[in-house]
Amino acid sequence: MDKNTLTNLIAQYKSDPESVYNTWFVGGEARMKAFRAIRRGVRDTVDSIVAGTFGNDFKGSPLEVVLTAITEQKQVFEGAAHPFFWKPKLRIPDIYENETNKRKFAAFLEACLNATREEQLLAEMSRLAGAQIKGLGPAAANIVYFLHPTIVPPFNTAMVNGFNALFHDKKKLGSWESYLEMREVIVRTNNDVRDQLSKDLGAFAGLLFEIGAGRLLVDGNVEVVLQTEKAKAEKAAKARHADVLAEEQAESEHTQIQYLLIKIGRALKYNVYVARNDRHRSYDGQAFALLTIPTLPPVNWPPEVMDTTSLIDVIWLKAGTGEIVSAFEIEKSTAIYSGILRMEDLARSIPECTCHFYLVAPNRREKEVIAQLARPAFRNDLTDIALAFIPFDNLRDHCDALCKFGEDHTILRKIAHGGALV
Repeated sequence: MDKNTLTNLIAQYKSDPESVYNTWFVGGEARMKAFRAIRRGVRDTVDSIVAGTFGNDFKGSPLEVVLTAITEQKQVFEGAAHPFFWKPKLRIPDIYENETNKRKFAAFLEACLNATREEQLLAEMSRLAGAQIKGLGPAAANIVYFLHPTIVPPFNTAMVNGFNALFHDKKKLGSWESYLEMREVIVRTNNDVRDQLSKDLGAFAGLLFEIGAGRLLVDGNVEVVLQTEKAKAEKAAKARHADVLAEEQAESEHTQIQYLLIKIGRALKYNVYVARNDRHRSYDGQAFALLTIPTLPPVNWPPEVMDTTSLIDVIWLKAGTGEIVSAFEIEKSTAIYSGILRMEDLARSIPECTCHFYLVAPNRREKEVIAQLARPAFRNDLTDIALAFIPFDNLRDHCDALCKFGEDHTILRKIAHGGALV
């Protein structure tokens, strides 16, 4: 691959507002929030296998939680869960009914969680490939990417197609050997252009995805796309545009709900903190940076917990003491469970926690919230946490009344749903 050609492709990739570079890699809030949730889910998966509670199906397992977090990462990971669906007729992937293979998979995930060096991860991937577990291929790299994004690139059909077009190769989709060879080329090439992209290999993988999807053309795939994939590429472009518009609408609604929570919190005389990546926002001419405190009070929490907490959408704190009173996660279109995980992380980090936690989402998602809280992964863990659901419409309709008549955070009980959840 000529470096000038690659440089031009990267420039097109970064300048396209609808490319996954802009909608997912640098512009996707869900991506930033996913890393901690996925690591936690992998930990739960390993623990459940060791404890013998993992089950014999993908559905309902902690692994489903992990893959759901991955698949919500927009188009780039849309089909990431499919290779892990249990297919009874084919007995694949053979990590559900075969206890030996299940434990090999757990050992792989455990080693990846604890690895600190590239050679350790490569050894573990080679060991998993050597185990020849039926149906368990390099799609597992999508999990490892979220544990070690600077070492392991993600992997799917579009990325393989993009790689083959960019490097004039013929790598196979389900082959560990092909994946490990691809990884070497990706890492080496990314080092050459890292000043244009990122140390995080997701940026380069996104470039391959766009090429493989036909949205970026190189010499090796122009003819194929134009002659045999033109209609498919046009359909994909329309779908991407529709997704971008929907995401913009969701972001606008998310900002509105954040503003209402800021407004209510200030009316109740609390200090309000807004997620660090949202401080630049404004609504109805009101800048969040001028309405909220710039940082959370210093606390003795692990760095990863502090990072997660700093991304919670809105937090109310007592003026003077800095004690957290209420925390809110707004889930317009992303997975409900990831918001629950962030709330649980915060609750477990606060000694003798007495604060209240709220999932704020569209009215239509109430059943989904209740279903997620009923999952085995959450049911026992959340019994001692005050977690409730606030529908968007309730917040909009009663915002002014809450501001006028509320004395403290308990006024939210008037609009929160969930019965036993409150």
